Amino acid sequence: MSDPIIAVLAGGVSAEREVSLGSGAASTLALARVFPTQFFEVTAEAIPVGLDPKRHVVFSTLHGTFGEDGGMQRLLDVAGVHYAGCDAAASALTMDKVLTKRAAAARGVAGAADVVFSAEKKPVPTDVVAKLGEKLVLKPTDQGSSVGLHIIAGQGELEQALTTVTTGNWIIEQRIFGRELSVGVLNGRAMGVVEIKPKSGVYDYTSKYTSGLTEYSAPAKLGDMETARVRSAAETAFVACGCRDYARVDFIFSEKTGLFLLEINTLPGMKETSLLPKSAQCVGLDFTALVRELVLPALQRFRAAKNSSSA
Repeated sequence: MSDPIIAVLAGGVSAEREVSLGSGAASTLALARVFPTQFFEVTAEAIPVGLDPKRHVVFSTLHGTFGEDGGMQRLLDVAGVHYAGCDAAASALTMDKVLTKRAAAARGVAGAADVVFSAEKKPVPTDVVAKLGEKLVLKPTDQGSSVGLHIIAGQGELEQALTTVTTGNWIIEQRIFGRELSVGVLNGRAMGVVEIKPKSGVYDYTSKYTSGLTEYSAPAKLGDMETARVRSAAETAFVACGCRDYARVDFIFSEKTGLFLLEINTLPGMKETSLLPKSAQCVGLDFTALVRELVLPALQRFRAAKNSSSA
């Protein structure tokens, strides 16, 4: 049986299109060192022309809407295309920060206290402040790369931020002051813990994608017990949300109040300097070795299906 071609999907239709193209280019170069590889630029909410379920296994680097939310995954399932990463159901769940927090909390992994609302039914600012305090974070429930993020101090700033909310579903969280941590999970096992230290104090879109504005510690300077706690929480959240193959789990850790889940990213950034590769480096996997490990389970599913159909 000839080896399938790894089809790298990148681009997409979301606000994170340019980020995705960067991830796709880097992943294509690395995968091509190990497997026959083909790059596909996605420009519409459709499977790209030329993708063949009999010849291709998909490695998606699509971010945001129709990338991480289960939209592309559902189309691939219908077409019989095998792909790396979470299935459609887990992708849809983890794209929603509220559903992710609720699923993880049911397994004992807490998130910050919050108020959830739609643009059509905004909360009363005085009620929010009474419940959560004046230090707040406002963000869409279903966007990545910190798109739409607002850091708020006081009722007046909350009132102003709410005027910018015109569509979609949103979440206001109590702001937890602490150390921002990220953990890659590979086949259910947590890799290294990475600490994110934005110079501005806020890990927003600019801090993420502007060189020199954020420092990283990989591995994070934590005690053995703290590291084990973060890794265990990442693995628990991964299972709670029905993830498979790989994901990246983000937390805030406060010495005073504890560990809080921020989100699970099922298709995280995939440049060599991205957080998932940094986490993998902590356990001895360079970028090429990492992408190989990320795609292997999908290759196994592809080959098992081929063997079953030919039996």
